[in-house]
Amino acid sequence: MDGPTPIFPTDAPPPSGGPLGSSAQEGSPRKGLRGLLLRALRGRRLGDLVFVNLTRSAAVVVVGLVVGIVASLMISGKPAFEAIGSGFLGPEWLPGGQPPRYGALPLVWGTLVTAGLALLLGVPVAFGIAIVLSELAPPVVRTPLSIVIELLAAIPSVVYGLWGIFILAPFLRDSVYPGLQATWGWTGLFGGAASGYSVLTAAILLAIMIIPTVSAISREVLRAVPVAQREAALALGATPWEVVRMAVLPYGRSGLFGASVLGLARAIGETMAVTMVIGNRNAFFSSLLQPANTIPSVLANEVFEASGTHLSALFALGIILFLVALTINIFAQLLLLRLRRRGAHA
Repeated sequence: MDGPTPIFPTDAPPPSGGPLGSSAQEGSPRKGLRGLLLRALRGRRLGDLVFVNLTRSAAVVVVGLVVGIVASLMISGKPAFEAIGSGFLGPEWLPGGQPPRYGALPLVWGTLVTAGLALLLGVPVAFGIAIVLSELAPPVVRTPLSIVIELLAAIPSVVYGLWGIFILAPFLRDSVYPGLQATWGWTGLFGGAASGYSVLTAAILLAIMIIPTVSAISREVLRAVPVAQREAALALGATPWEVVRMAVLPYGRSGLFGASVLGLARAIGETMAVTMVIGNRNAFFSSLLQPANTIPSVLANEVFEASGTHLSALFALGIILFLVALTINIFAQLLLLRLRRRGAHA
């Protein structure tokens, strides 16, 4: 016998209102949801594509700017290197002499000593501020004090320079430097006539200027230390100072070192404030109370009056300043990597 007669003939389509027909229709809810999901995925992929390309473009632009600046400095400074030769490493910078002399070593010496002194004076104060704000100060005082300290970073360099000329330099000359000469003059570091406009004055002013940057970064580093570190030390009977010394500072030492490097970079590149208080003497110095000069100060003072070989020598000074900053950054990165490895093995 033949099988049962099918409800729907095999050569006839199912009714349009049935479940199979509704899923095959173009305007069905299932296919509409699928299209919506596909459109959403396409939009997400487009957004990801735009984001990736924008970030890559930004990275390429930054690298291109650095390469372009270095290339332009080298092209502009090449005539000075060819004309001066080894004399560019001489002990005297005297563009108006007969013959002109373009020895950059006194300027490099002044730049390094001024920035190094600023780091020695400013970083301990900045670390102390960061420790107080993150560990010791009550919440009522913490926020207002943080705002006041960070406001120092908003003061323009020229304002710092004016304050240094009319307030800081006379105060140091009349009240501080005589005592230093009487007590430590035998060392030779504080000898000579103290006019107030000197290497030490510039270093003190730079130290004040880097404190907001170093303290702000250091405070965030200390805040990132896990609470479990502090609680473990307190559970063992540690005092607040012992908690900071044994639990907090070792955990955040790599970040604190990075904050110090940023402060050093800020000190090396500072121009206006240093120019206004350092005395602008293009020669070597043995006493911190003597006037001196730095590479940024020389560039600011002489660039608008220079021409020919003198102008090319200023571009060459820019190359030297870039190399000094690059060397310090590379050295700092190596030390930071060593600190991280030591912390990982501890």
